[in-house]
Amino acid sequence: MFFVGIDIAKRNHEAVVTDNGGNIVIKAFRFTNNFTGYRYLFDKVKTVTKMRDQIVFGMESTSHYWLALYTRLMKDGYCVHVFNPIQSDALRGLYIRQNKSDSRDSFIIAEVIRFGKYSDTKVPQEKLLALRELCRNRYFLVDCVSDLKRKATALIDQIFPEFEQLFSDNFGHAAMALLLKYPTPDKMKKANAETMGNLLSKSSNGYFGLGKAQEIKRIAKESFGIEDAYGTYSSLITLYLKQIQFITSQVNEIDEKISELFSELDCKITTISGIGNKLGAVIMGEIGDISRFRSADKLAAYAGIDPSVKQSGDFVGCKNHMSKRGTPYLRRALWQASVIAVQHDPMFKAYYDKKAAEGKRYMNIIGHCTKKMVGVIYAVLRDNKAYEPAMK
Repeated sequence: MFFVGIDIAKRNHEAVVTDNGGNIVIKAFRFTNNFTGYRYLFDKVKTVTKMRDQIVFGMESTSHYWLALYTRLMKDGYCVHVFNPIQSDALRGLYIRQNKSDSRDSFIIAEVIRFGKYSDTKVPQEKLLALRELCRNRYFLVDCVSDLKRKATALIDQIFPEFEQLFSDNFGHAAMALLLKYPTPDKMKKANAETMGNLLSKSSNGYFGLGKAQEIKRIAKESFGIEDAYGTYSSLITLYLKQIQFITSQVNEIDEKISELFSELDCKITTISGIGNKLGAVIMGEIGDISRFRSADKLAAYAGIDPSVKQSGDFVGCKNHMSKRGTPYLRRALWQASVIAVQHDPMFKAYYDKKAAEGKRYMNIIGHCTKKMVGVIYAVLRDNKAYEPAMK
């Protein structure tokens, strides 16, 4: 049996081949992360054996760079083991010369596979990578919609400042339908009341009607907004609203894909109060395999919600904020989940009340709750058990 240890990098990988006795039969060599490099890898490996069942590949789950090589090897029918770098660190510590180099790392990876002292990651990494990309781009689109709404609001405030009192949500279905057809107060006051009433009724499922249309026409007639002399505001408002509609439809498409992928993971994380499918997908996509983290504190540091340290000489800061050094997507999802959890979960609610009694402000309390949320998530994923609130 021959063991191929591969140290993964972005553009070039490093490999070494050992035998059953741990002897190096092919010294460390570098190959590119493309088809040319893949062919070169097998040109080297086939000098010792051409039998698939006599070759075992091993690599660490380093970022996403291992996926292309892993997928190709699996497709070609080879035995491949992917494990967490923490497992190879344990073996690396046995060597007296603990220098860090690609050659040494590829040899250690081969030794980990030869000894069998590893556990393959049980998490489908390809799915998690796809989930992470979907969720990150969903956030991008959602933020785009928020930016467009702010720009549209600024325009509406100038031309029709009274509009905000007409609807509880200026970008709800009824308000959007009205603005798309009548983007200025001048067009609203000239519109046929029955036609406007039918539009409002259809877009609000009958909640609004002729009465609302008459109210809008009256307020539009008395509006103190500036005149849209050149049709600039009308054009821009319509443009932004169409963009909002289009991007929102794209978000809905992504949501369907996220829901489909996330359901295949059969993850217990949604048993935690405040975490539904969307936030659960973000959190799982960003965390990946929980075995990458030795403790909840390590996970908190990865999310950037660990406290920053301010120290100078003998001074050590005692009122430090979140470090915000880690992934912003995970931090954002954890914060959102914590805001919901303090409203519905008895344990988080009690913790919130305790911090409030200590005189802490809302944002600071949610920060503490987010740290607690990390501990709960870590325990659920580590033990693969449903969450149960622990009241003290």
